[in-house]
Amino acid sequence: MTRTARVNDLSATKQVISAAGARLDHLLMADMVEPGSRVLDVGCGDGTLLALLAERRGVDGRGIELSREGVNQCVARGLSVIQGDADTDLFAYPDDAFDYVILSQTIQATRRPRAVLENLLRIGRRAIVSFPNFGHWRVRAELGLYGRMPVTENLPDTWYDTPNIHFCTIRDFVALCQEVNAKMERAMALDSGGQPVRFNMPWWVWNLFGQQAVFLLKRG
Repeated sequence: MTRTARVNDLSATKQVISAAGARLDHLLMADMVEPGSRVLDVGCGDGTLLALLAERRGVDGRGIELSREGVNQCVARGLSVIQGDADTDLFAYPDDAFDYVILSQTIQATRRPRAVLENLLRIGRRAIVSFPNFGHWRVRAELGLYGRMPVTENLPDTWYDTPNIHFCTIRDFVALCQEVNAKMERAMALDSGGQPVRFNMPWWVWNLFGQQAVFLLKRG
């Protein structure tokens, strides 16, 4: 990925980060979506991101959510969401059905992350993916010093309660993008304070100090 691809509009990012009442990665994702786009949110939870996109970007939004509770919450918000599984149901969507397909803090909970990512890039002209970084220094310290699976703000569940089954680091995800021939148009790592790690840093710095990451991708 070139430096140009990693450079963000910093003034726009600051406006996004300063907004209140929404999750930071959701705000960054909203900033990546063109107004009026067709968007599919995979693993949309209670519909918070879809509602944000509808309000701020005027998107034509759809969602797919595994839990019945999440679907009911989305429907109560007036959102168009169906129950489904990212691992098994994305194959039913046609190519280029959406302008953007979003996977927020979910790829690590899928059984086949590579197949899921390939489907995102097939269904959407662009894909936006966020995930917790298992390479963050606090995670390494917990494992190295105490020999136990870490519990952090972005990884809040104990090992026996977590839905995450495929932990990855930022460098792991970059390598996966290269394997599936995904072009990285924008990327951002966020530190433990919720602030962007400097965009012109090498990957190992992002991997060490980024607590989570957000990537905007398209087919190569």
